[in-house]
Amino acid sequence: MSQENKGNILGYERLPKLLQKFAVPSIIAMLVSSLYNIVDQIFIGQGVGYLGNAATNVSFPLTTICMAFALLIGIGSASKFSLWLGEKQEERAAKVVANAIMIMIIVGLCYMVVIEILLLPLLNAFGATPEVMPYAVSYTRITAIGMPFLIIVNCMSSLARADGSPKYSMMCMLIGAIINTILDPIFIFVFDMGVAGAAWATIIGQIVSFFFAIRYAKHFKQITLKREYFKFNKGEIKECLQFLSLGISSSLNQVALTFVQIVLNNGMTAYGAHTIYGSDIPLAACGIVMKTNAIWLAVIIGISQGSQPIVGFNYGAKQYDRVRGTYKLAITCNFIVSAVAFVLFQFFPRPILSLFGTGDELYFEFAVKFMRTFLLLVIVNGVQIISSNFFSAIGKPLKGLLLSMTRQVIFLIPLAIILPMFLGLDGILYSAPIADAAAFTVAVFLILRQMRQMKKMETQIQSASE
Repeated sequence: MSQENKGNILGYERLPKLLQKFAVPSIIAMLVSSLYNIVDQIFIGQGVGYLGNAATNVSFPLTTICMAFALLIGIGSASKFSLWLGEKQEERAAKVVANAIMIMIIVGLCYMVVIEILLLPLLNAFGATPEVMPYAVSYTRITAIGMPFLIIVNCMSSLARADGSPKYSMMCMLIGAIINTILDPIFIFVFDMGVAGAAWATIIGQIVSFFFAIRYAKHFKQITLKREYFKFNKGEIKECLQFLSLGISSSLNQVALTFVQIVLNNGMTAYGAHTIYGSDIPLAACGIVMKTNAIWLAVIIGISQGSQPIVGFNYGAKQYDRVRGTYKLAITCNFIVSAVAFVLFQFFPRPILSLFGTGDELYFEFAVKFMRTFLLLVIVNGVQIISSNFFSAIGKPLKGLLLSMTRQVIFLIPLAIILPMFLGLDGILYSAPIADAAAFTVAVFLILRQMRQMKKMETQIQSASE
């Protein structure tokens, strides 16, 4: 290890201790975010009814797209920030942060304006019915105001984590979720504000999180932001495009999830209608299983985000043994968590499904089958997620993009469309484990190649120093 890197714990601290420090806060933040979305739906369902939940579902693609922008800017700038820190180029790292702050503000405001102008056409495109439309308009008009705050909070959270403040990053995410959870029942039940109350609870939480997150701009540990860094010129625009390319894999993966949900929902409805289950049971079971899977995914994404600054810094510092060690440690943690998830999904599906409400025996028959089949290869699923983020962290966005697209776009969506033509409803169930196996194979192939390349680079450095 070079003498220069002794000032940053990312370059010298024990890897297990580092990953624990960075991953645990990220996992907590992701879990709380996933759980709060479920709690949010429960409050709206109980206080407003199924039309209220339908309205939030119709509006949800707008939030997904918002998160795609947040990941594009946040993960991209954090990855470039870590790489520049590893190369001891603090001024360039500071300029990345300044540029990212300007971009997140511009994108957030533009996105809010687009939603407000095109709200009705967008909600119609997302499937709003005449009965749902008034609720959807009321909810989305308000939540659109919070979109700029949501983007900034997520971006600053990624940068704080990359700067070595994972707990602060966690608090940025937690504060909004906690406030929203507290205000939801007050606005919905006490003040009888309906979906508008849920929307106001959401953006109040986002605004409080925003003030907490933006405060970090004056408290970076590794850099000092200066006024002259906040400008755009030809060179800065090129730098922005470079760091945005590092976040594109995470961003497009978020968008892909929306398309996957649309394909699955339509398939469940169409093919379920020709079975004893009808259209409603498969559609309901699909939603529950996807929400359950999202909780496991939150843990894996937390591990992946926790490893990102460690990988990026050490790759920039040419400490390739630590890069490999971090990846192996993250994958090991992934397998442990995924093994627990596999046991739960395969051996205890009914108790898990019962947490989301009751149903007749036909419902549980299909839901149990769906969970066991669709999540059969969950034990290897996290390899693709962690590997995709790994390539983005080391400045190889194209490989990261390829891996992020393999499971959802390249394999799952085509399989979910083609297999049911031959196997009916079962084809949708089998599409997931087949896609998981294919994505895992591609991830292993690309990672092994990258590890061999780093070995060669390490050998060249050792030869040059002798």
